[in-house]
Amino acid sequence: MINPPKISKLTTEEKLLMGPGPSNIHPETSLAMSKPILGHLDPDFLRILDENQEMLRYVFQTKNTLTLPISATGSAGMETCILNLVEPGDTVLIAINGVFGARMKDVAERSGAKVETLTADWGSVFSLEEIEEGLKKFSPKVFGIVHAETSTGAQQPMEGLGALVHKYDCLLLLDCVTSLGGTKVLIDEWEVDAVYSGTQKCLSAPPGLSPVSFSQRAEEKMAGRKSKNRSWYFDLSMVKSYFGGERLYHHTAPINMNYSLHASLHEIVEEGLENRWKRHEKNHQILKAGLEALNIEFPVEEKYRLPQLNAVKIPEGVEDVKIRNRMLELHKIEIGSGLGAFKGKYWRIGLMGHTSRAQNVIRCLSALKECFLHFGYPVPEDPIEKAYRHL
Repeated sequence: MINPPKISKLTTEEKLLMGPGPSNIHPETSLAMSKPILGHLDPDFLRILDENQEMLRYVFQTKNTLTLPISATGSAGMETCILNLVEPGDTVLIAINGVFGARMKDVAERSGAKVETLTADWGSVFSLEEIEEGLKKFSPKVFGIVHAETSTGAQQPMEGLGALVHKYDCLLLLDCVTSLGGTKVLIDEWEVDAVYSGTQKCLSAPPGLSPVSFSQRAEEKMAGRKSKNRSWYFDLSMVKSYFGGERLYHHTAPINMNYSLHASLHEIVEEGLENRWKRHEKNHQILKAGLEALNIEFPVEEKYRLPQLNAVKIPEGVEDVKIRNRMLELHKIEIGSGLGAFKGKYWRIGLMGHTSRAQNVIRCLSALKECFLHFGYPVPEDPIEKAYRHL
């Protein structure tokens, strides 16, 4: 017999999560997860699933019937969209200006697609002219682009993109993992065919579900497949029967995760989408003012910045890890490191969902000021005083 390990009971310490995700969650969301578990075919649970779908349609701003939370994290939403829309040999065009465009390319390659790419500098976005040139050149069946690039803090303009993609008989696939619930997302108005997100960012639920939505055009593409989906778990031809009227068993849904999603979506419905978008923008402006006092700059042009995910350049001479470690250990605040080309050069400061509150911005700026003073880095102006002017 193997002896049992000596492990203490689970304990955690509350911290302010101001990185790229997860975000802090509302107390009601935490309480929701502790409610009694139900069977995945229990009528009370099926009602919760229905209400989650209804609220997701509101948050996505869509009337798409096929709108549901995939039982896995945001990257699974990406796989779900690609594996259901793409067959081996299909040409797929992916726009890459950061880590998550590159991940979309990787997933598309694994699906057996012929993948072509458009590339842009990190921190920049794509013009309609650049995209049209790629559509003309490659004639793809699916064009994939990231709306909110989490690695750079850049927000892709969407006006006119759906109509342009459809002009070339192509489907539009959109990554809204970091944007959904924090900045304007208008799936029907933008004519998006497939979209995926995650629960742990601006929706302020724990990681573990990935909301997706598909247009009628996308559903027709899936219905006309000539080959079997390479994934059993993410095959929507089966999954949708559980969420629809048939209630056919496919997998055991994560019951308590759906409770948490219901609570977090209900918070959004009560606040109102437009109010929520304004709150994120307001707190971004407060943070921006305070960071400028510390000579911290943004790599993204102002009109393309994400309000909820602030990628900022670390001032010359300031050591990345020293600051982040002291922020976490002393101040109990997490900020994110840079990824890829931004590693060691940028921080990513999240203002997502329940975390996005003025008092949290002030707390973060106060901690940054203390860390700069502790290590002898220059503090040209008081970031708190400057931030207060924007409250």
